[in-house]
Amino acid sequence: MHIKFENYMDYQAIIDKYYPESDNLKSLLLLHSRQVADKSLASCRKHPELHLDEAFVEEAAMLHDIGIRWCHAPSICCEGEEHYIRHGLIGGKLLRQEGFPLHAQVCERHTGTGLTKEQIVRQQLPLPPQDFIPVTLEEKLICYADKFFSKSKPERVLTVEQAAQSLEKFGHEGVEKFLEWAELFE
Repeated sequence: MHIKFENYMDYQAIIDKYYPESDNLKSLLLLHSRQVADKSLASCRKHPELHLDEAFVEEAAMLHDIGIRWCHAPSICCEGEEHYIRHGLIGGKLLRQEGFPLHAQVCERHTGTGLTKEQIVRQQLPLPPQDFIPVTLEEKLICYADKFFSKSKPERVLTVEQAAQSLEKFGHEGVEKFLEWAELFE
């Protein structure tokens, strides 16, 4: 599926708007987002035959976790009240308000290898009962790249095998999808 993405945006201005203080949370967000963006961009350049929109990939990767501020995850400096799994939904809402609905979809669809309505209902996750699955190649790429980096251990870069193993706790279907993406993007 190939779609035309929105016009250029200043992702740093959006980050600065929602993270105005230069604190540990903003530093961690910027580091993690840059790691994901750089890995994603490396795949774009390695695979020109995929015709990925590099500008969109960089913008969306830099903003994929914009919603973490409002979530409760003290180990990564997040002092909000929302359940952490809602950070994609929160980020999606923010980016829609900013006029970037396609970037918003990346936020909403990057958890694990995507979440299905059935998984949300079965696991009683605090999310609307609907599918949050990456659809475009750009969405899949950012979701894939995100799995190599953890905000709790930002200095560590996982291998494909380690990243796949970390997904096993969510079910083997996600691991299989991740390994398919590895073949496509590595």
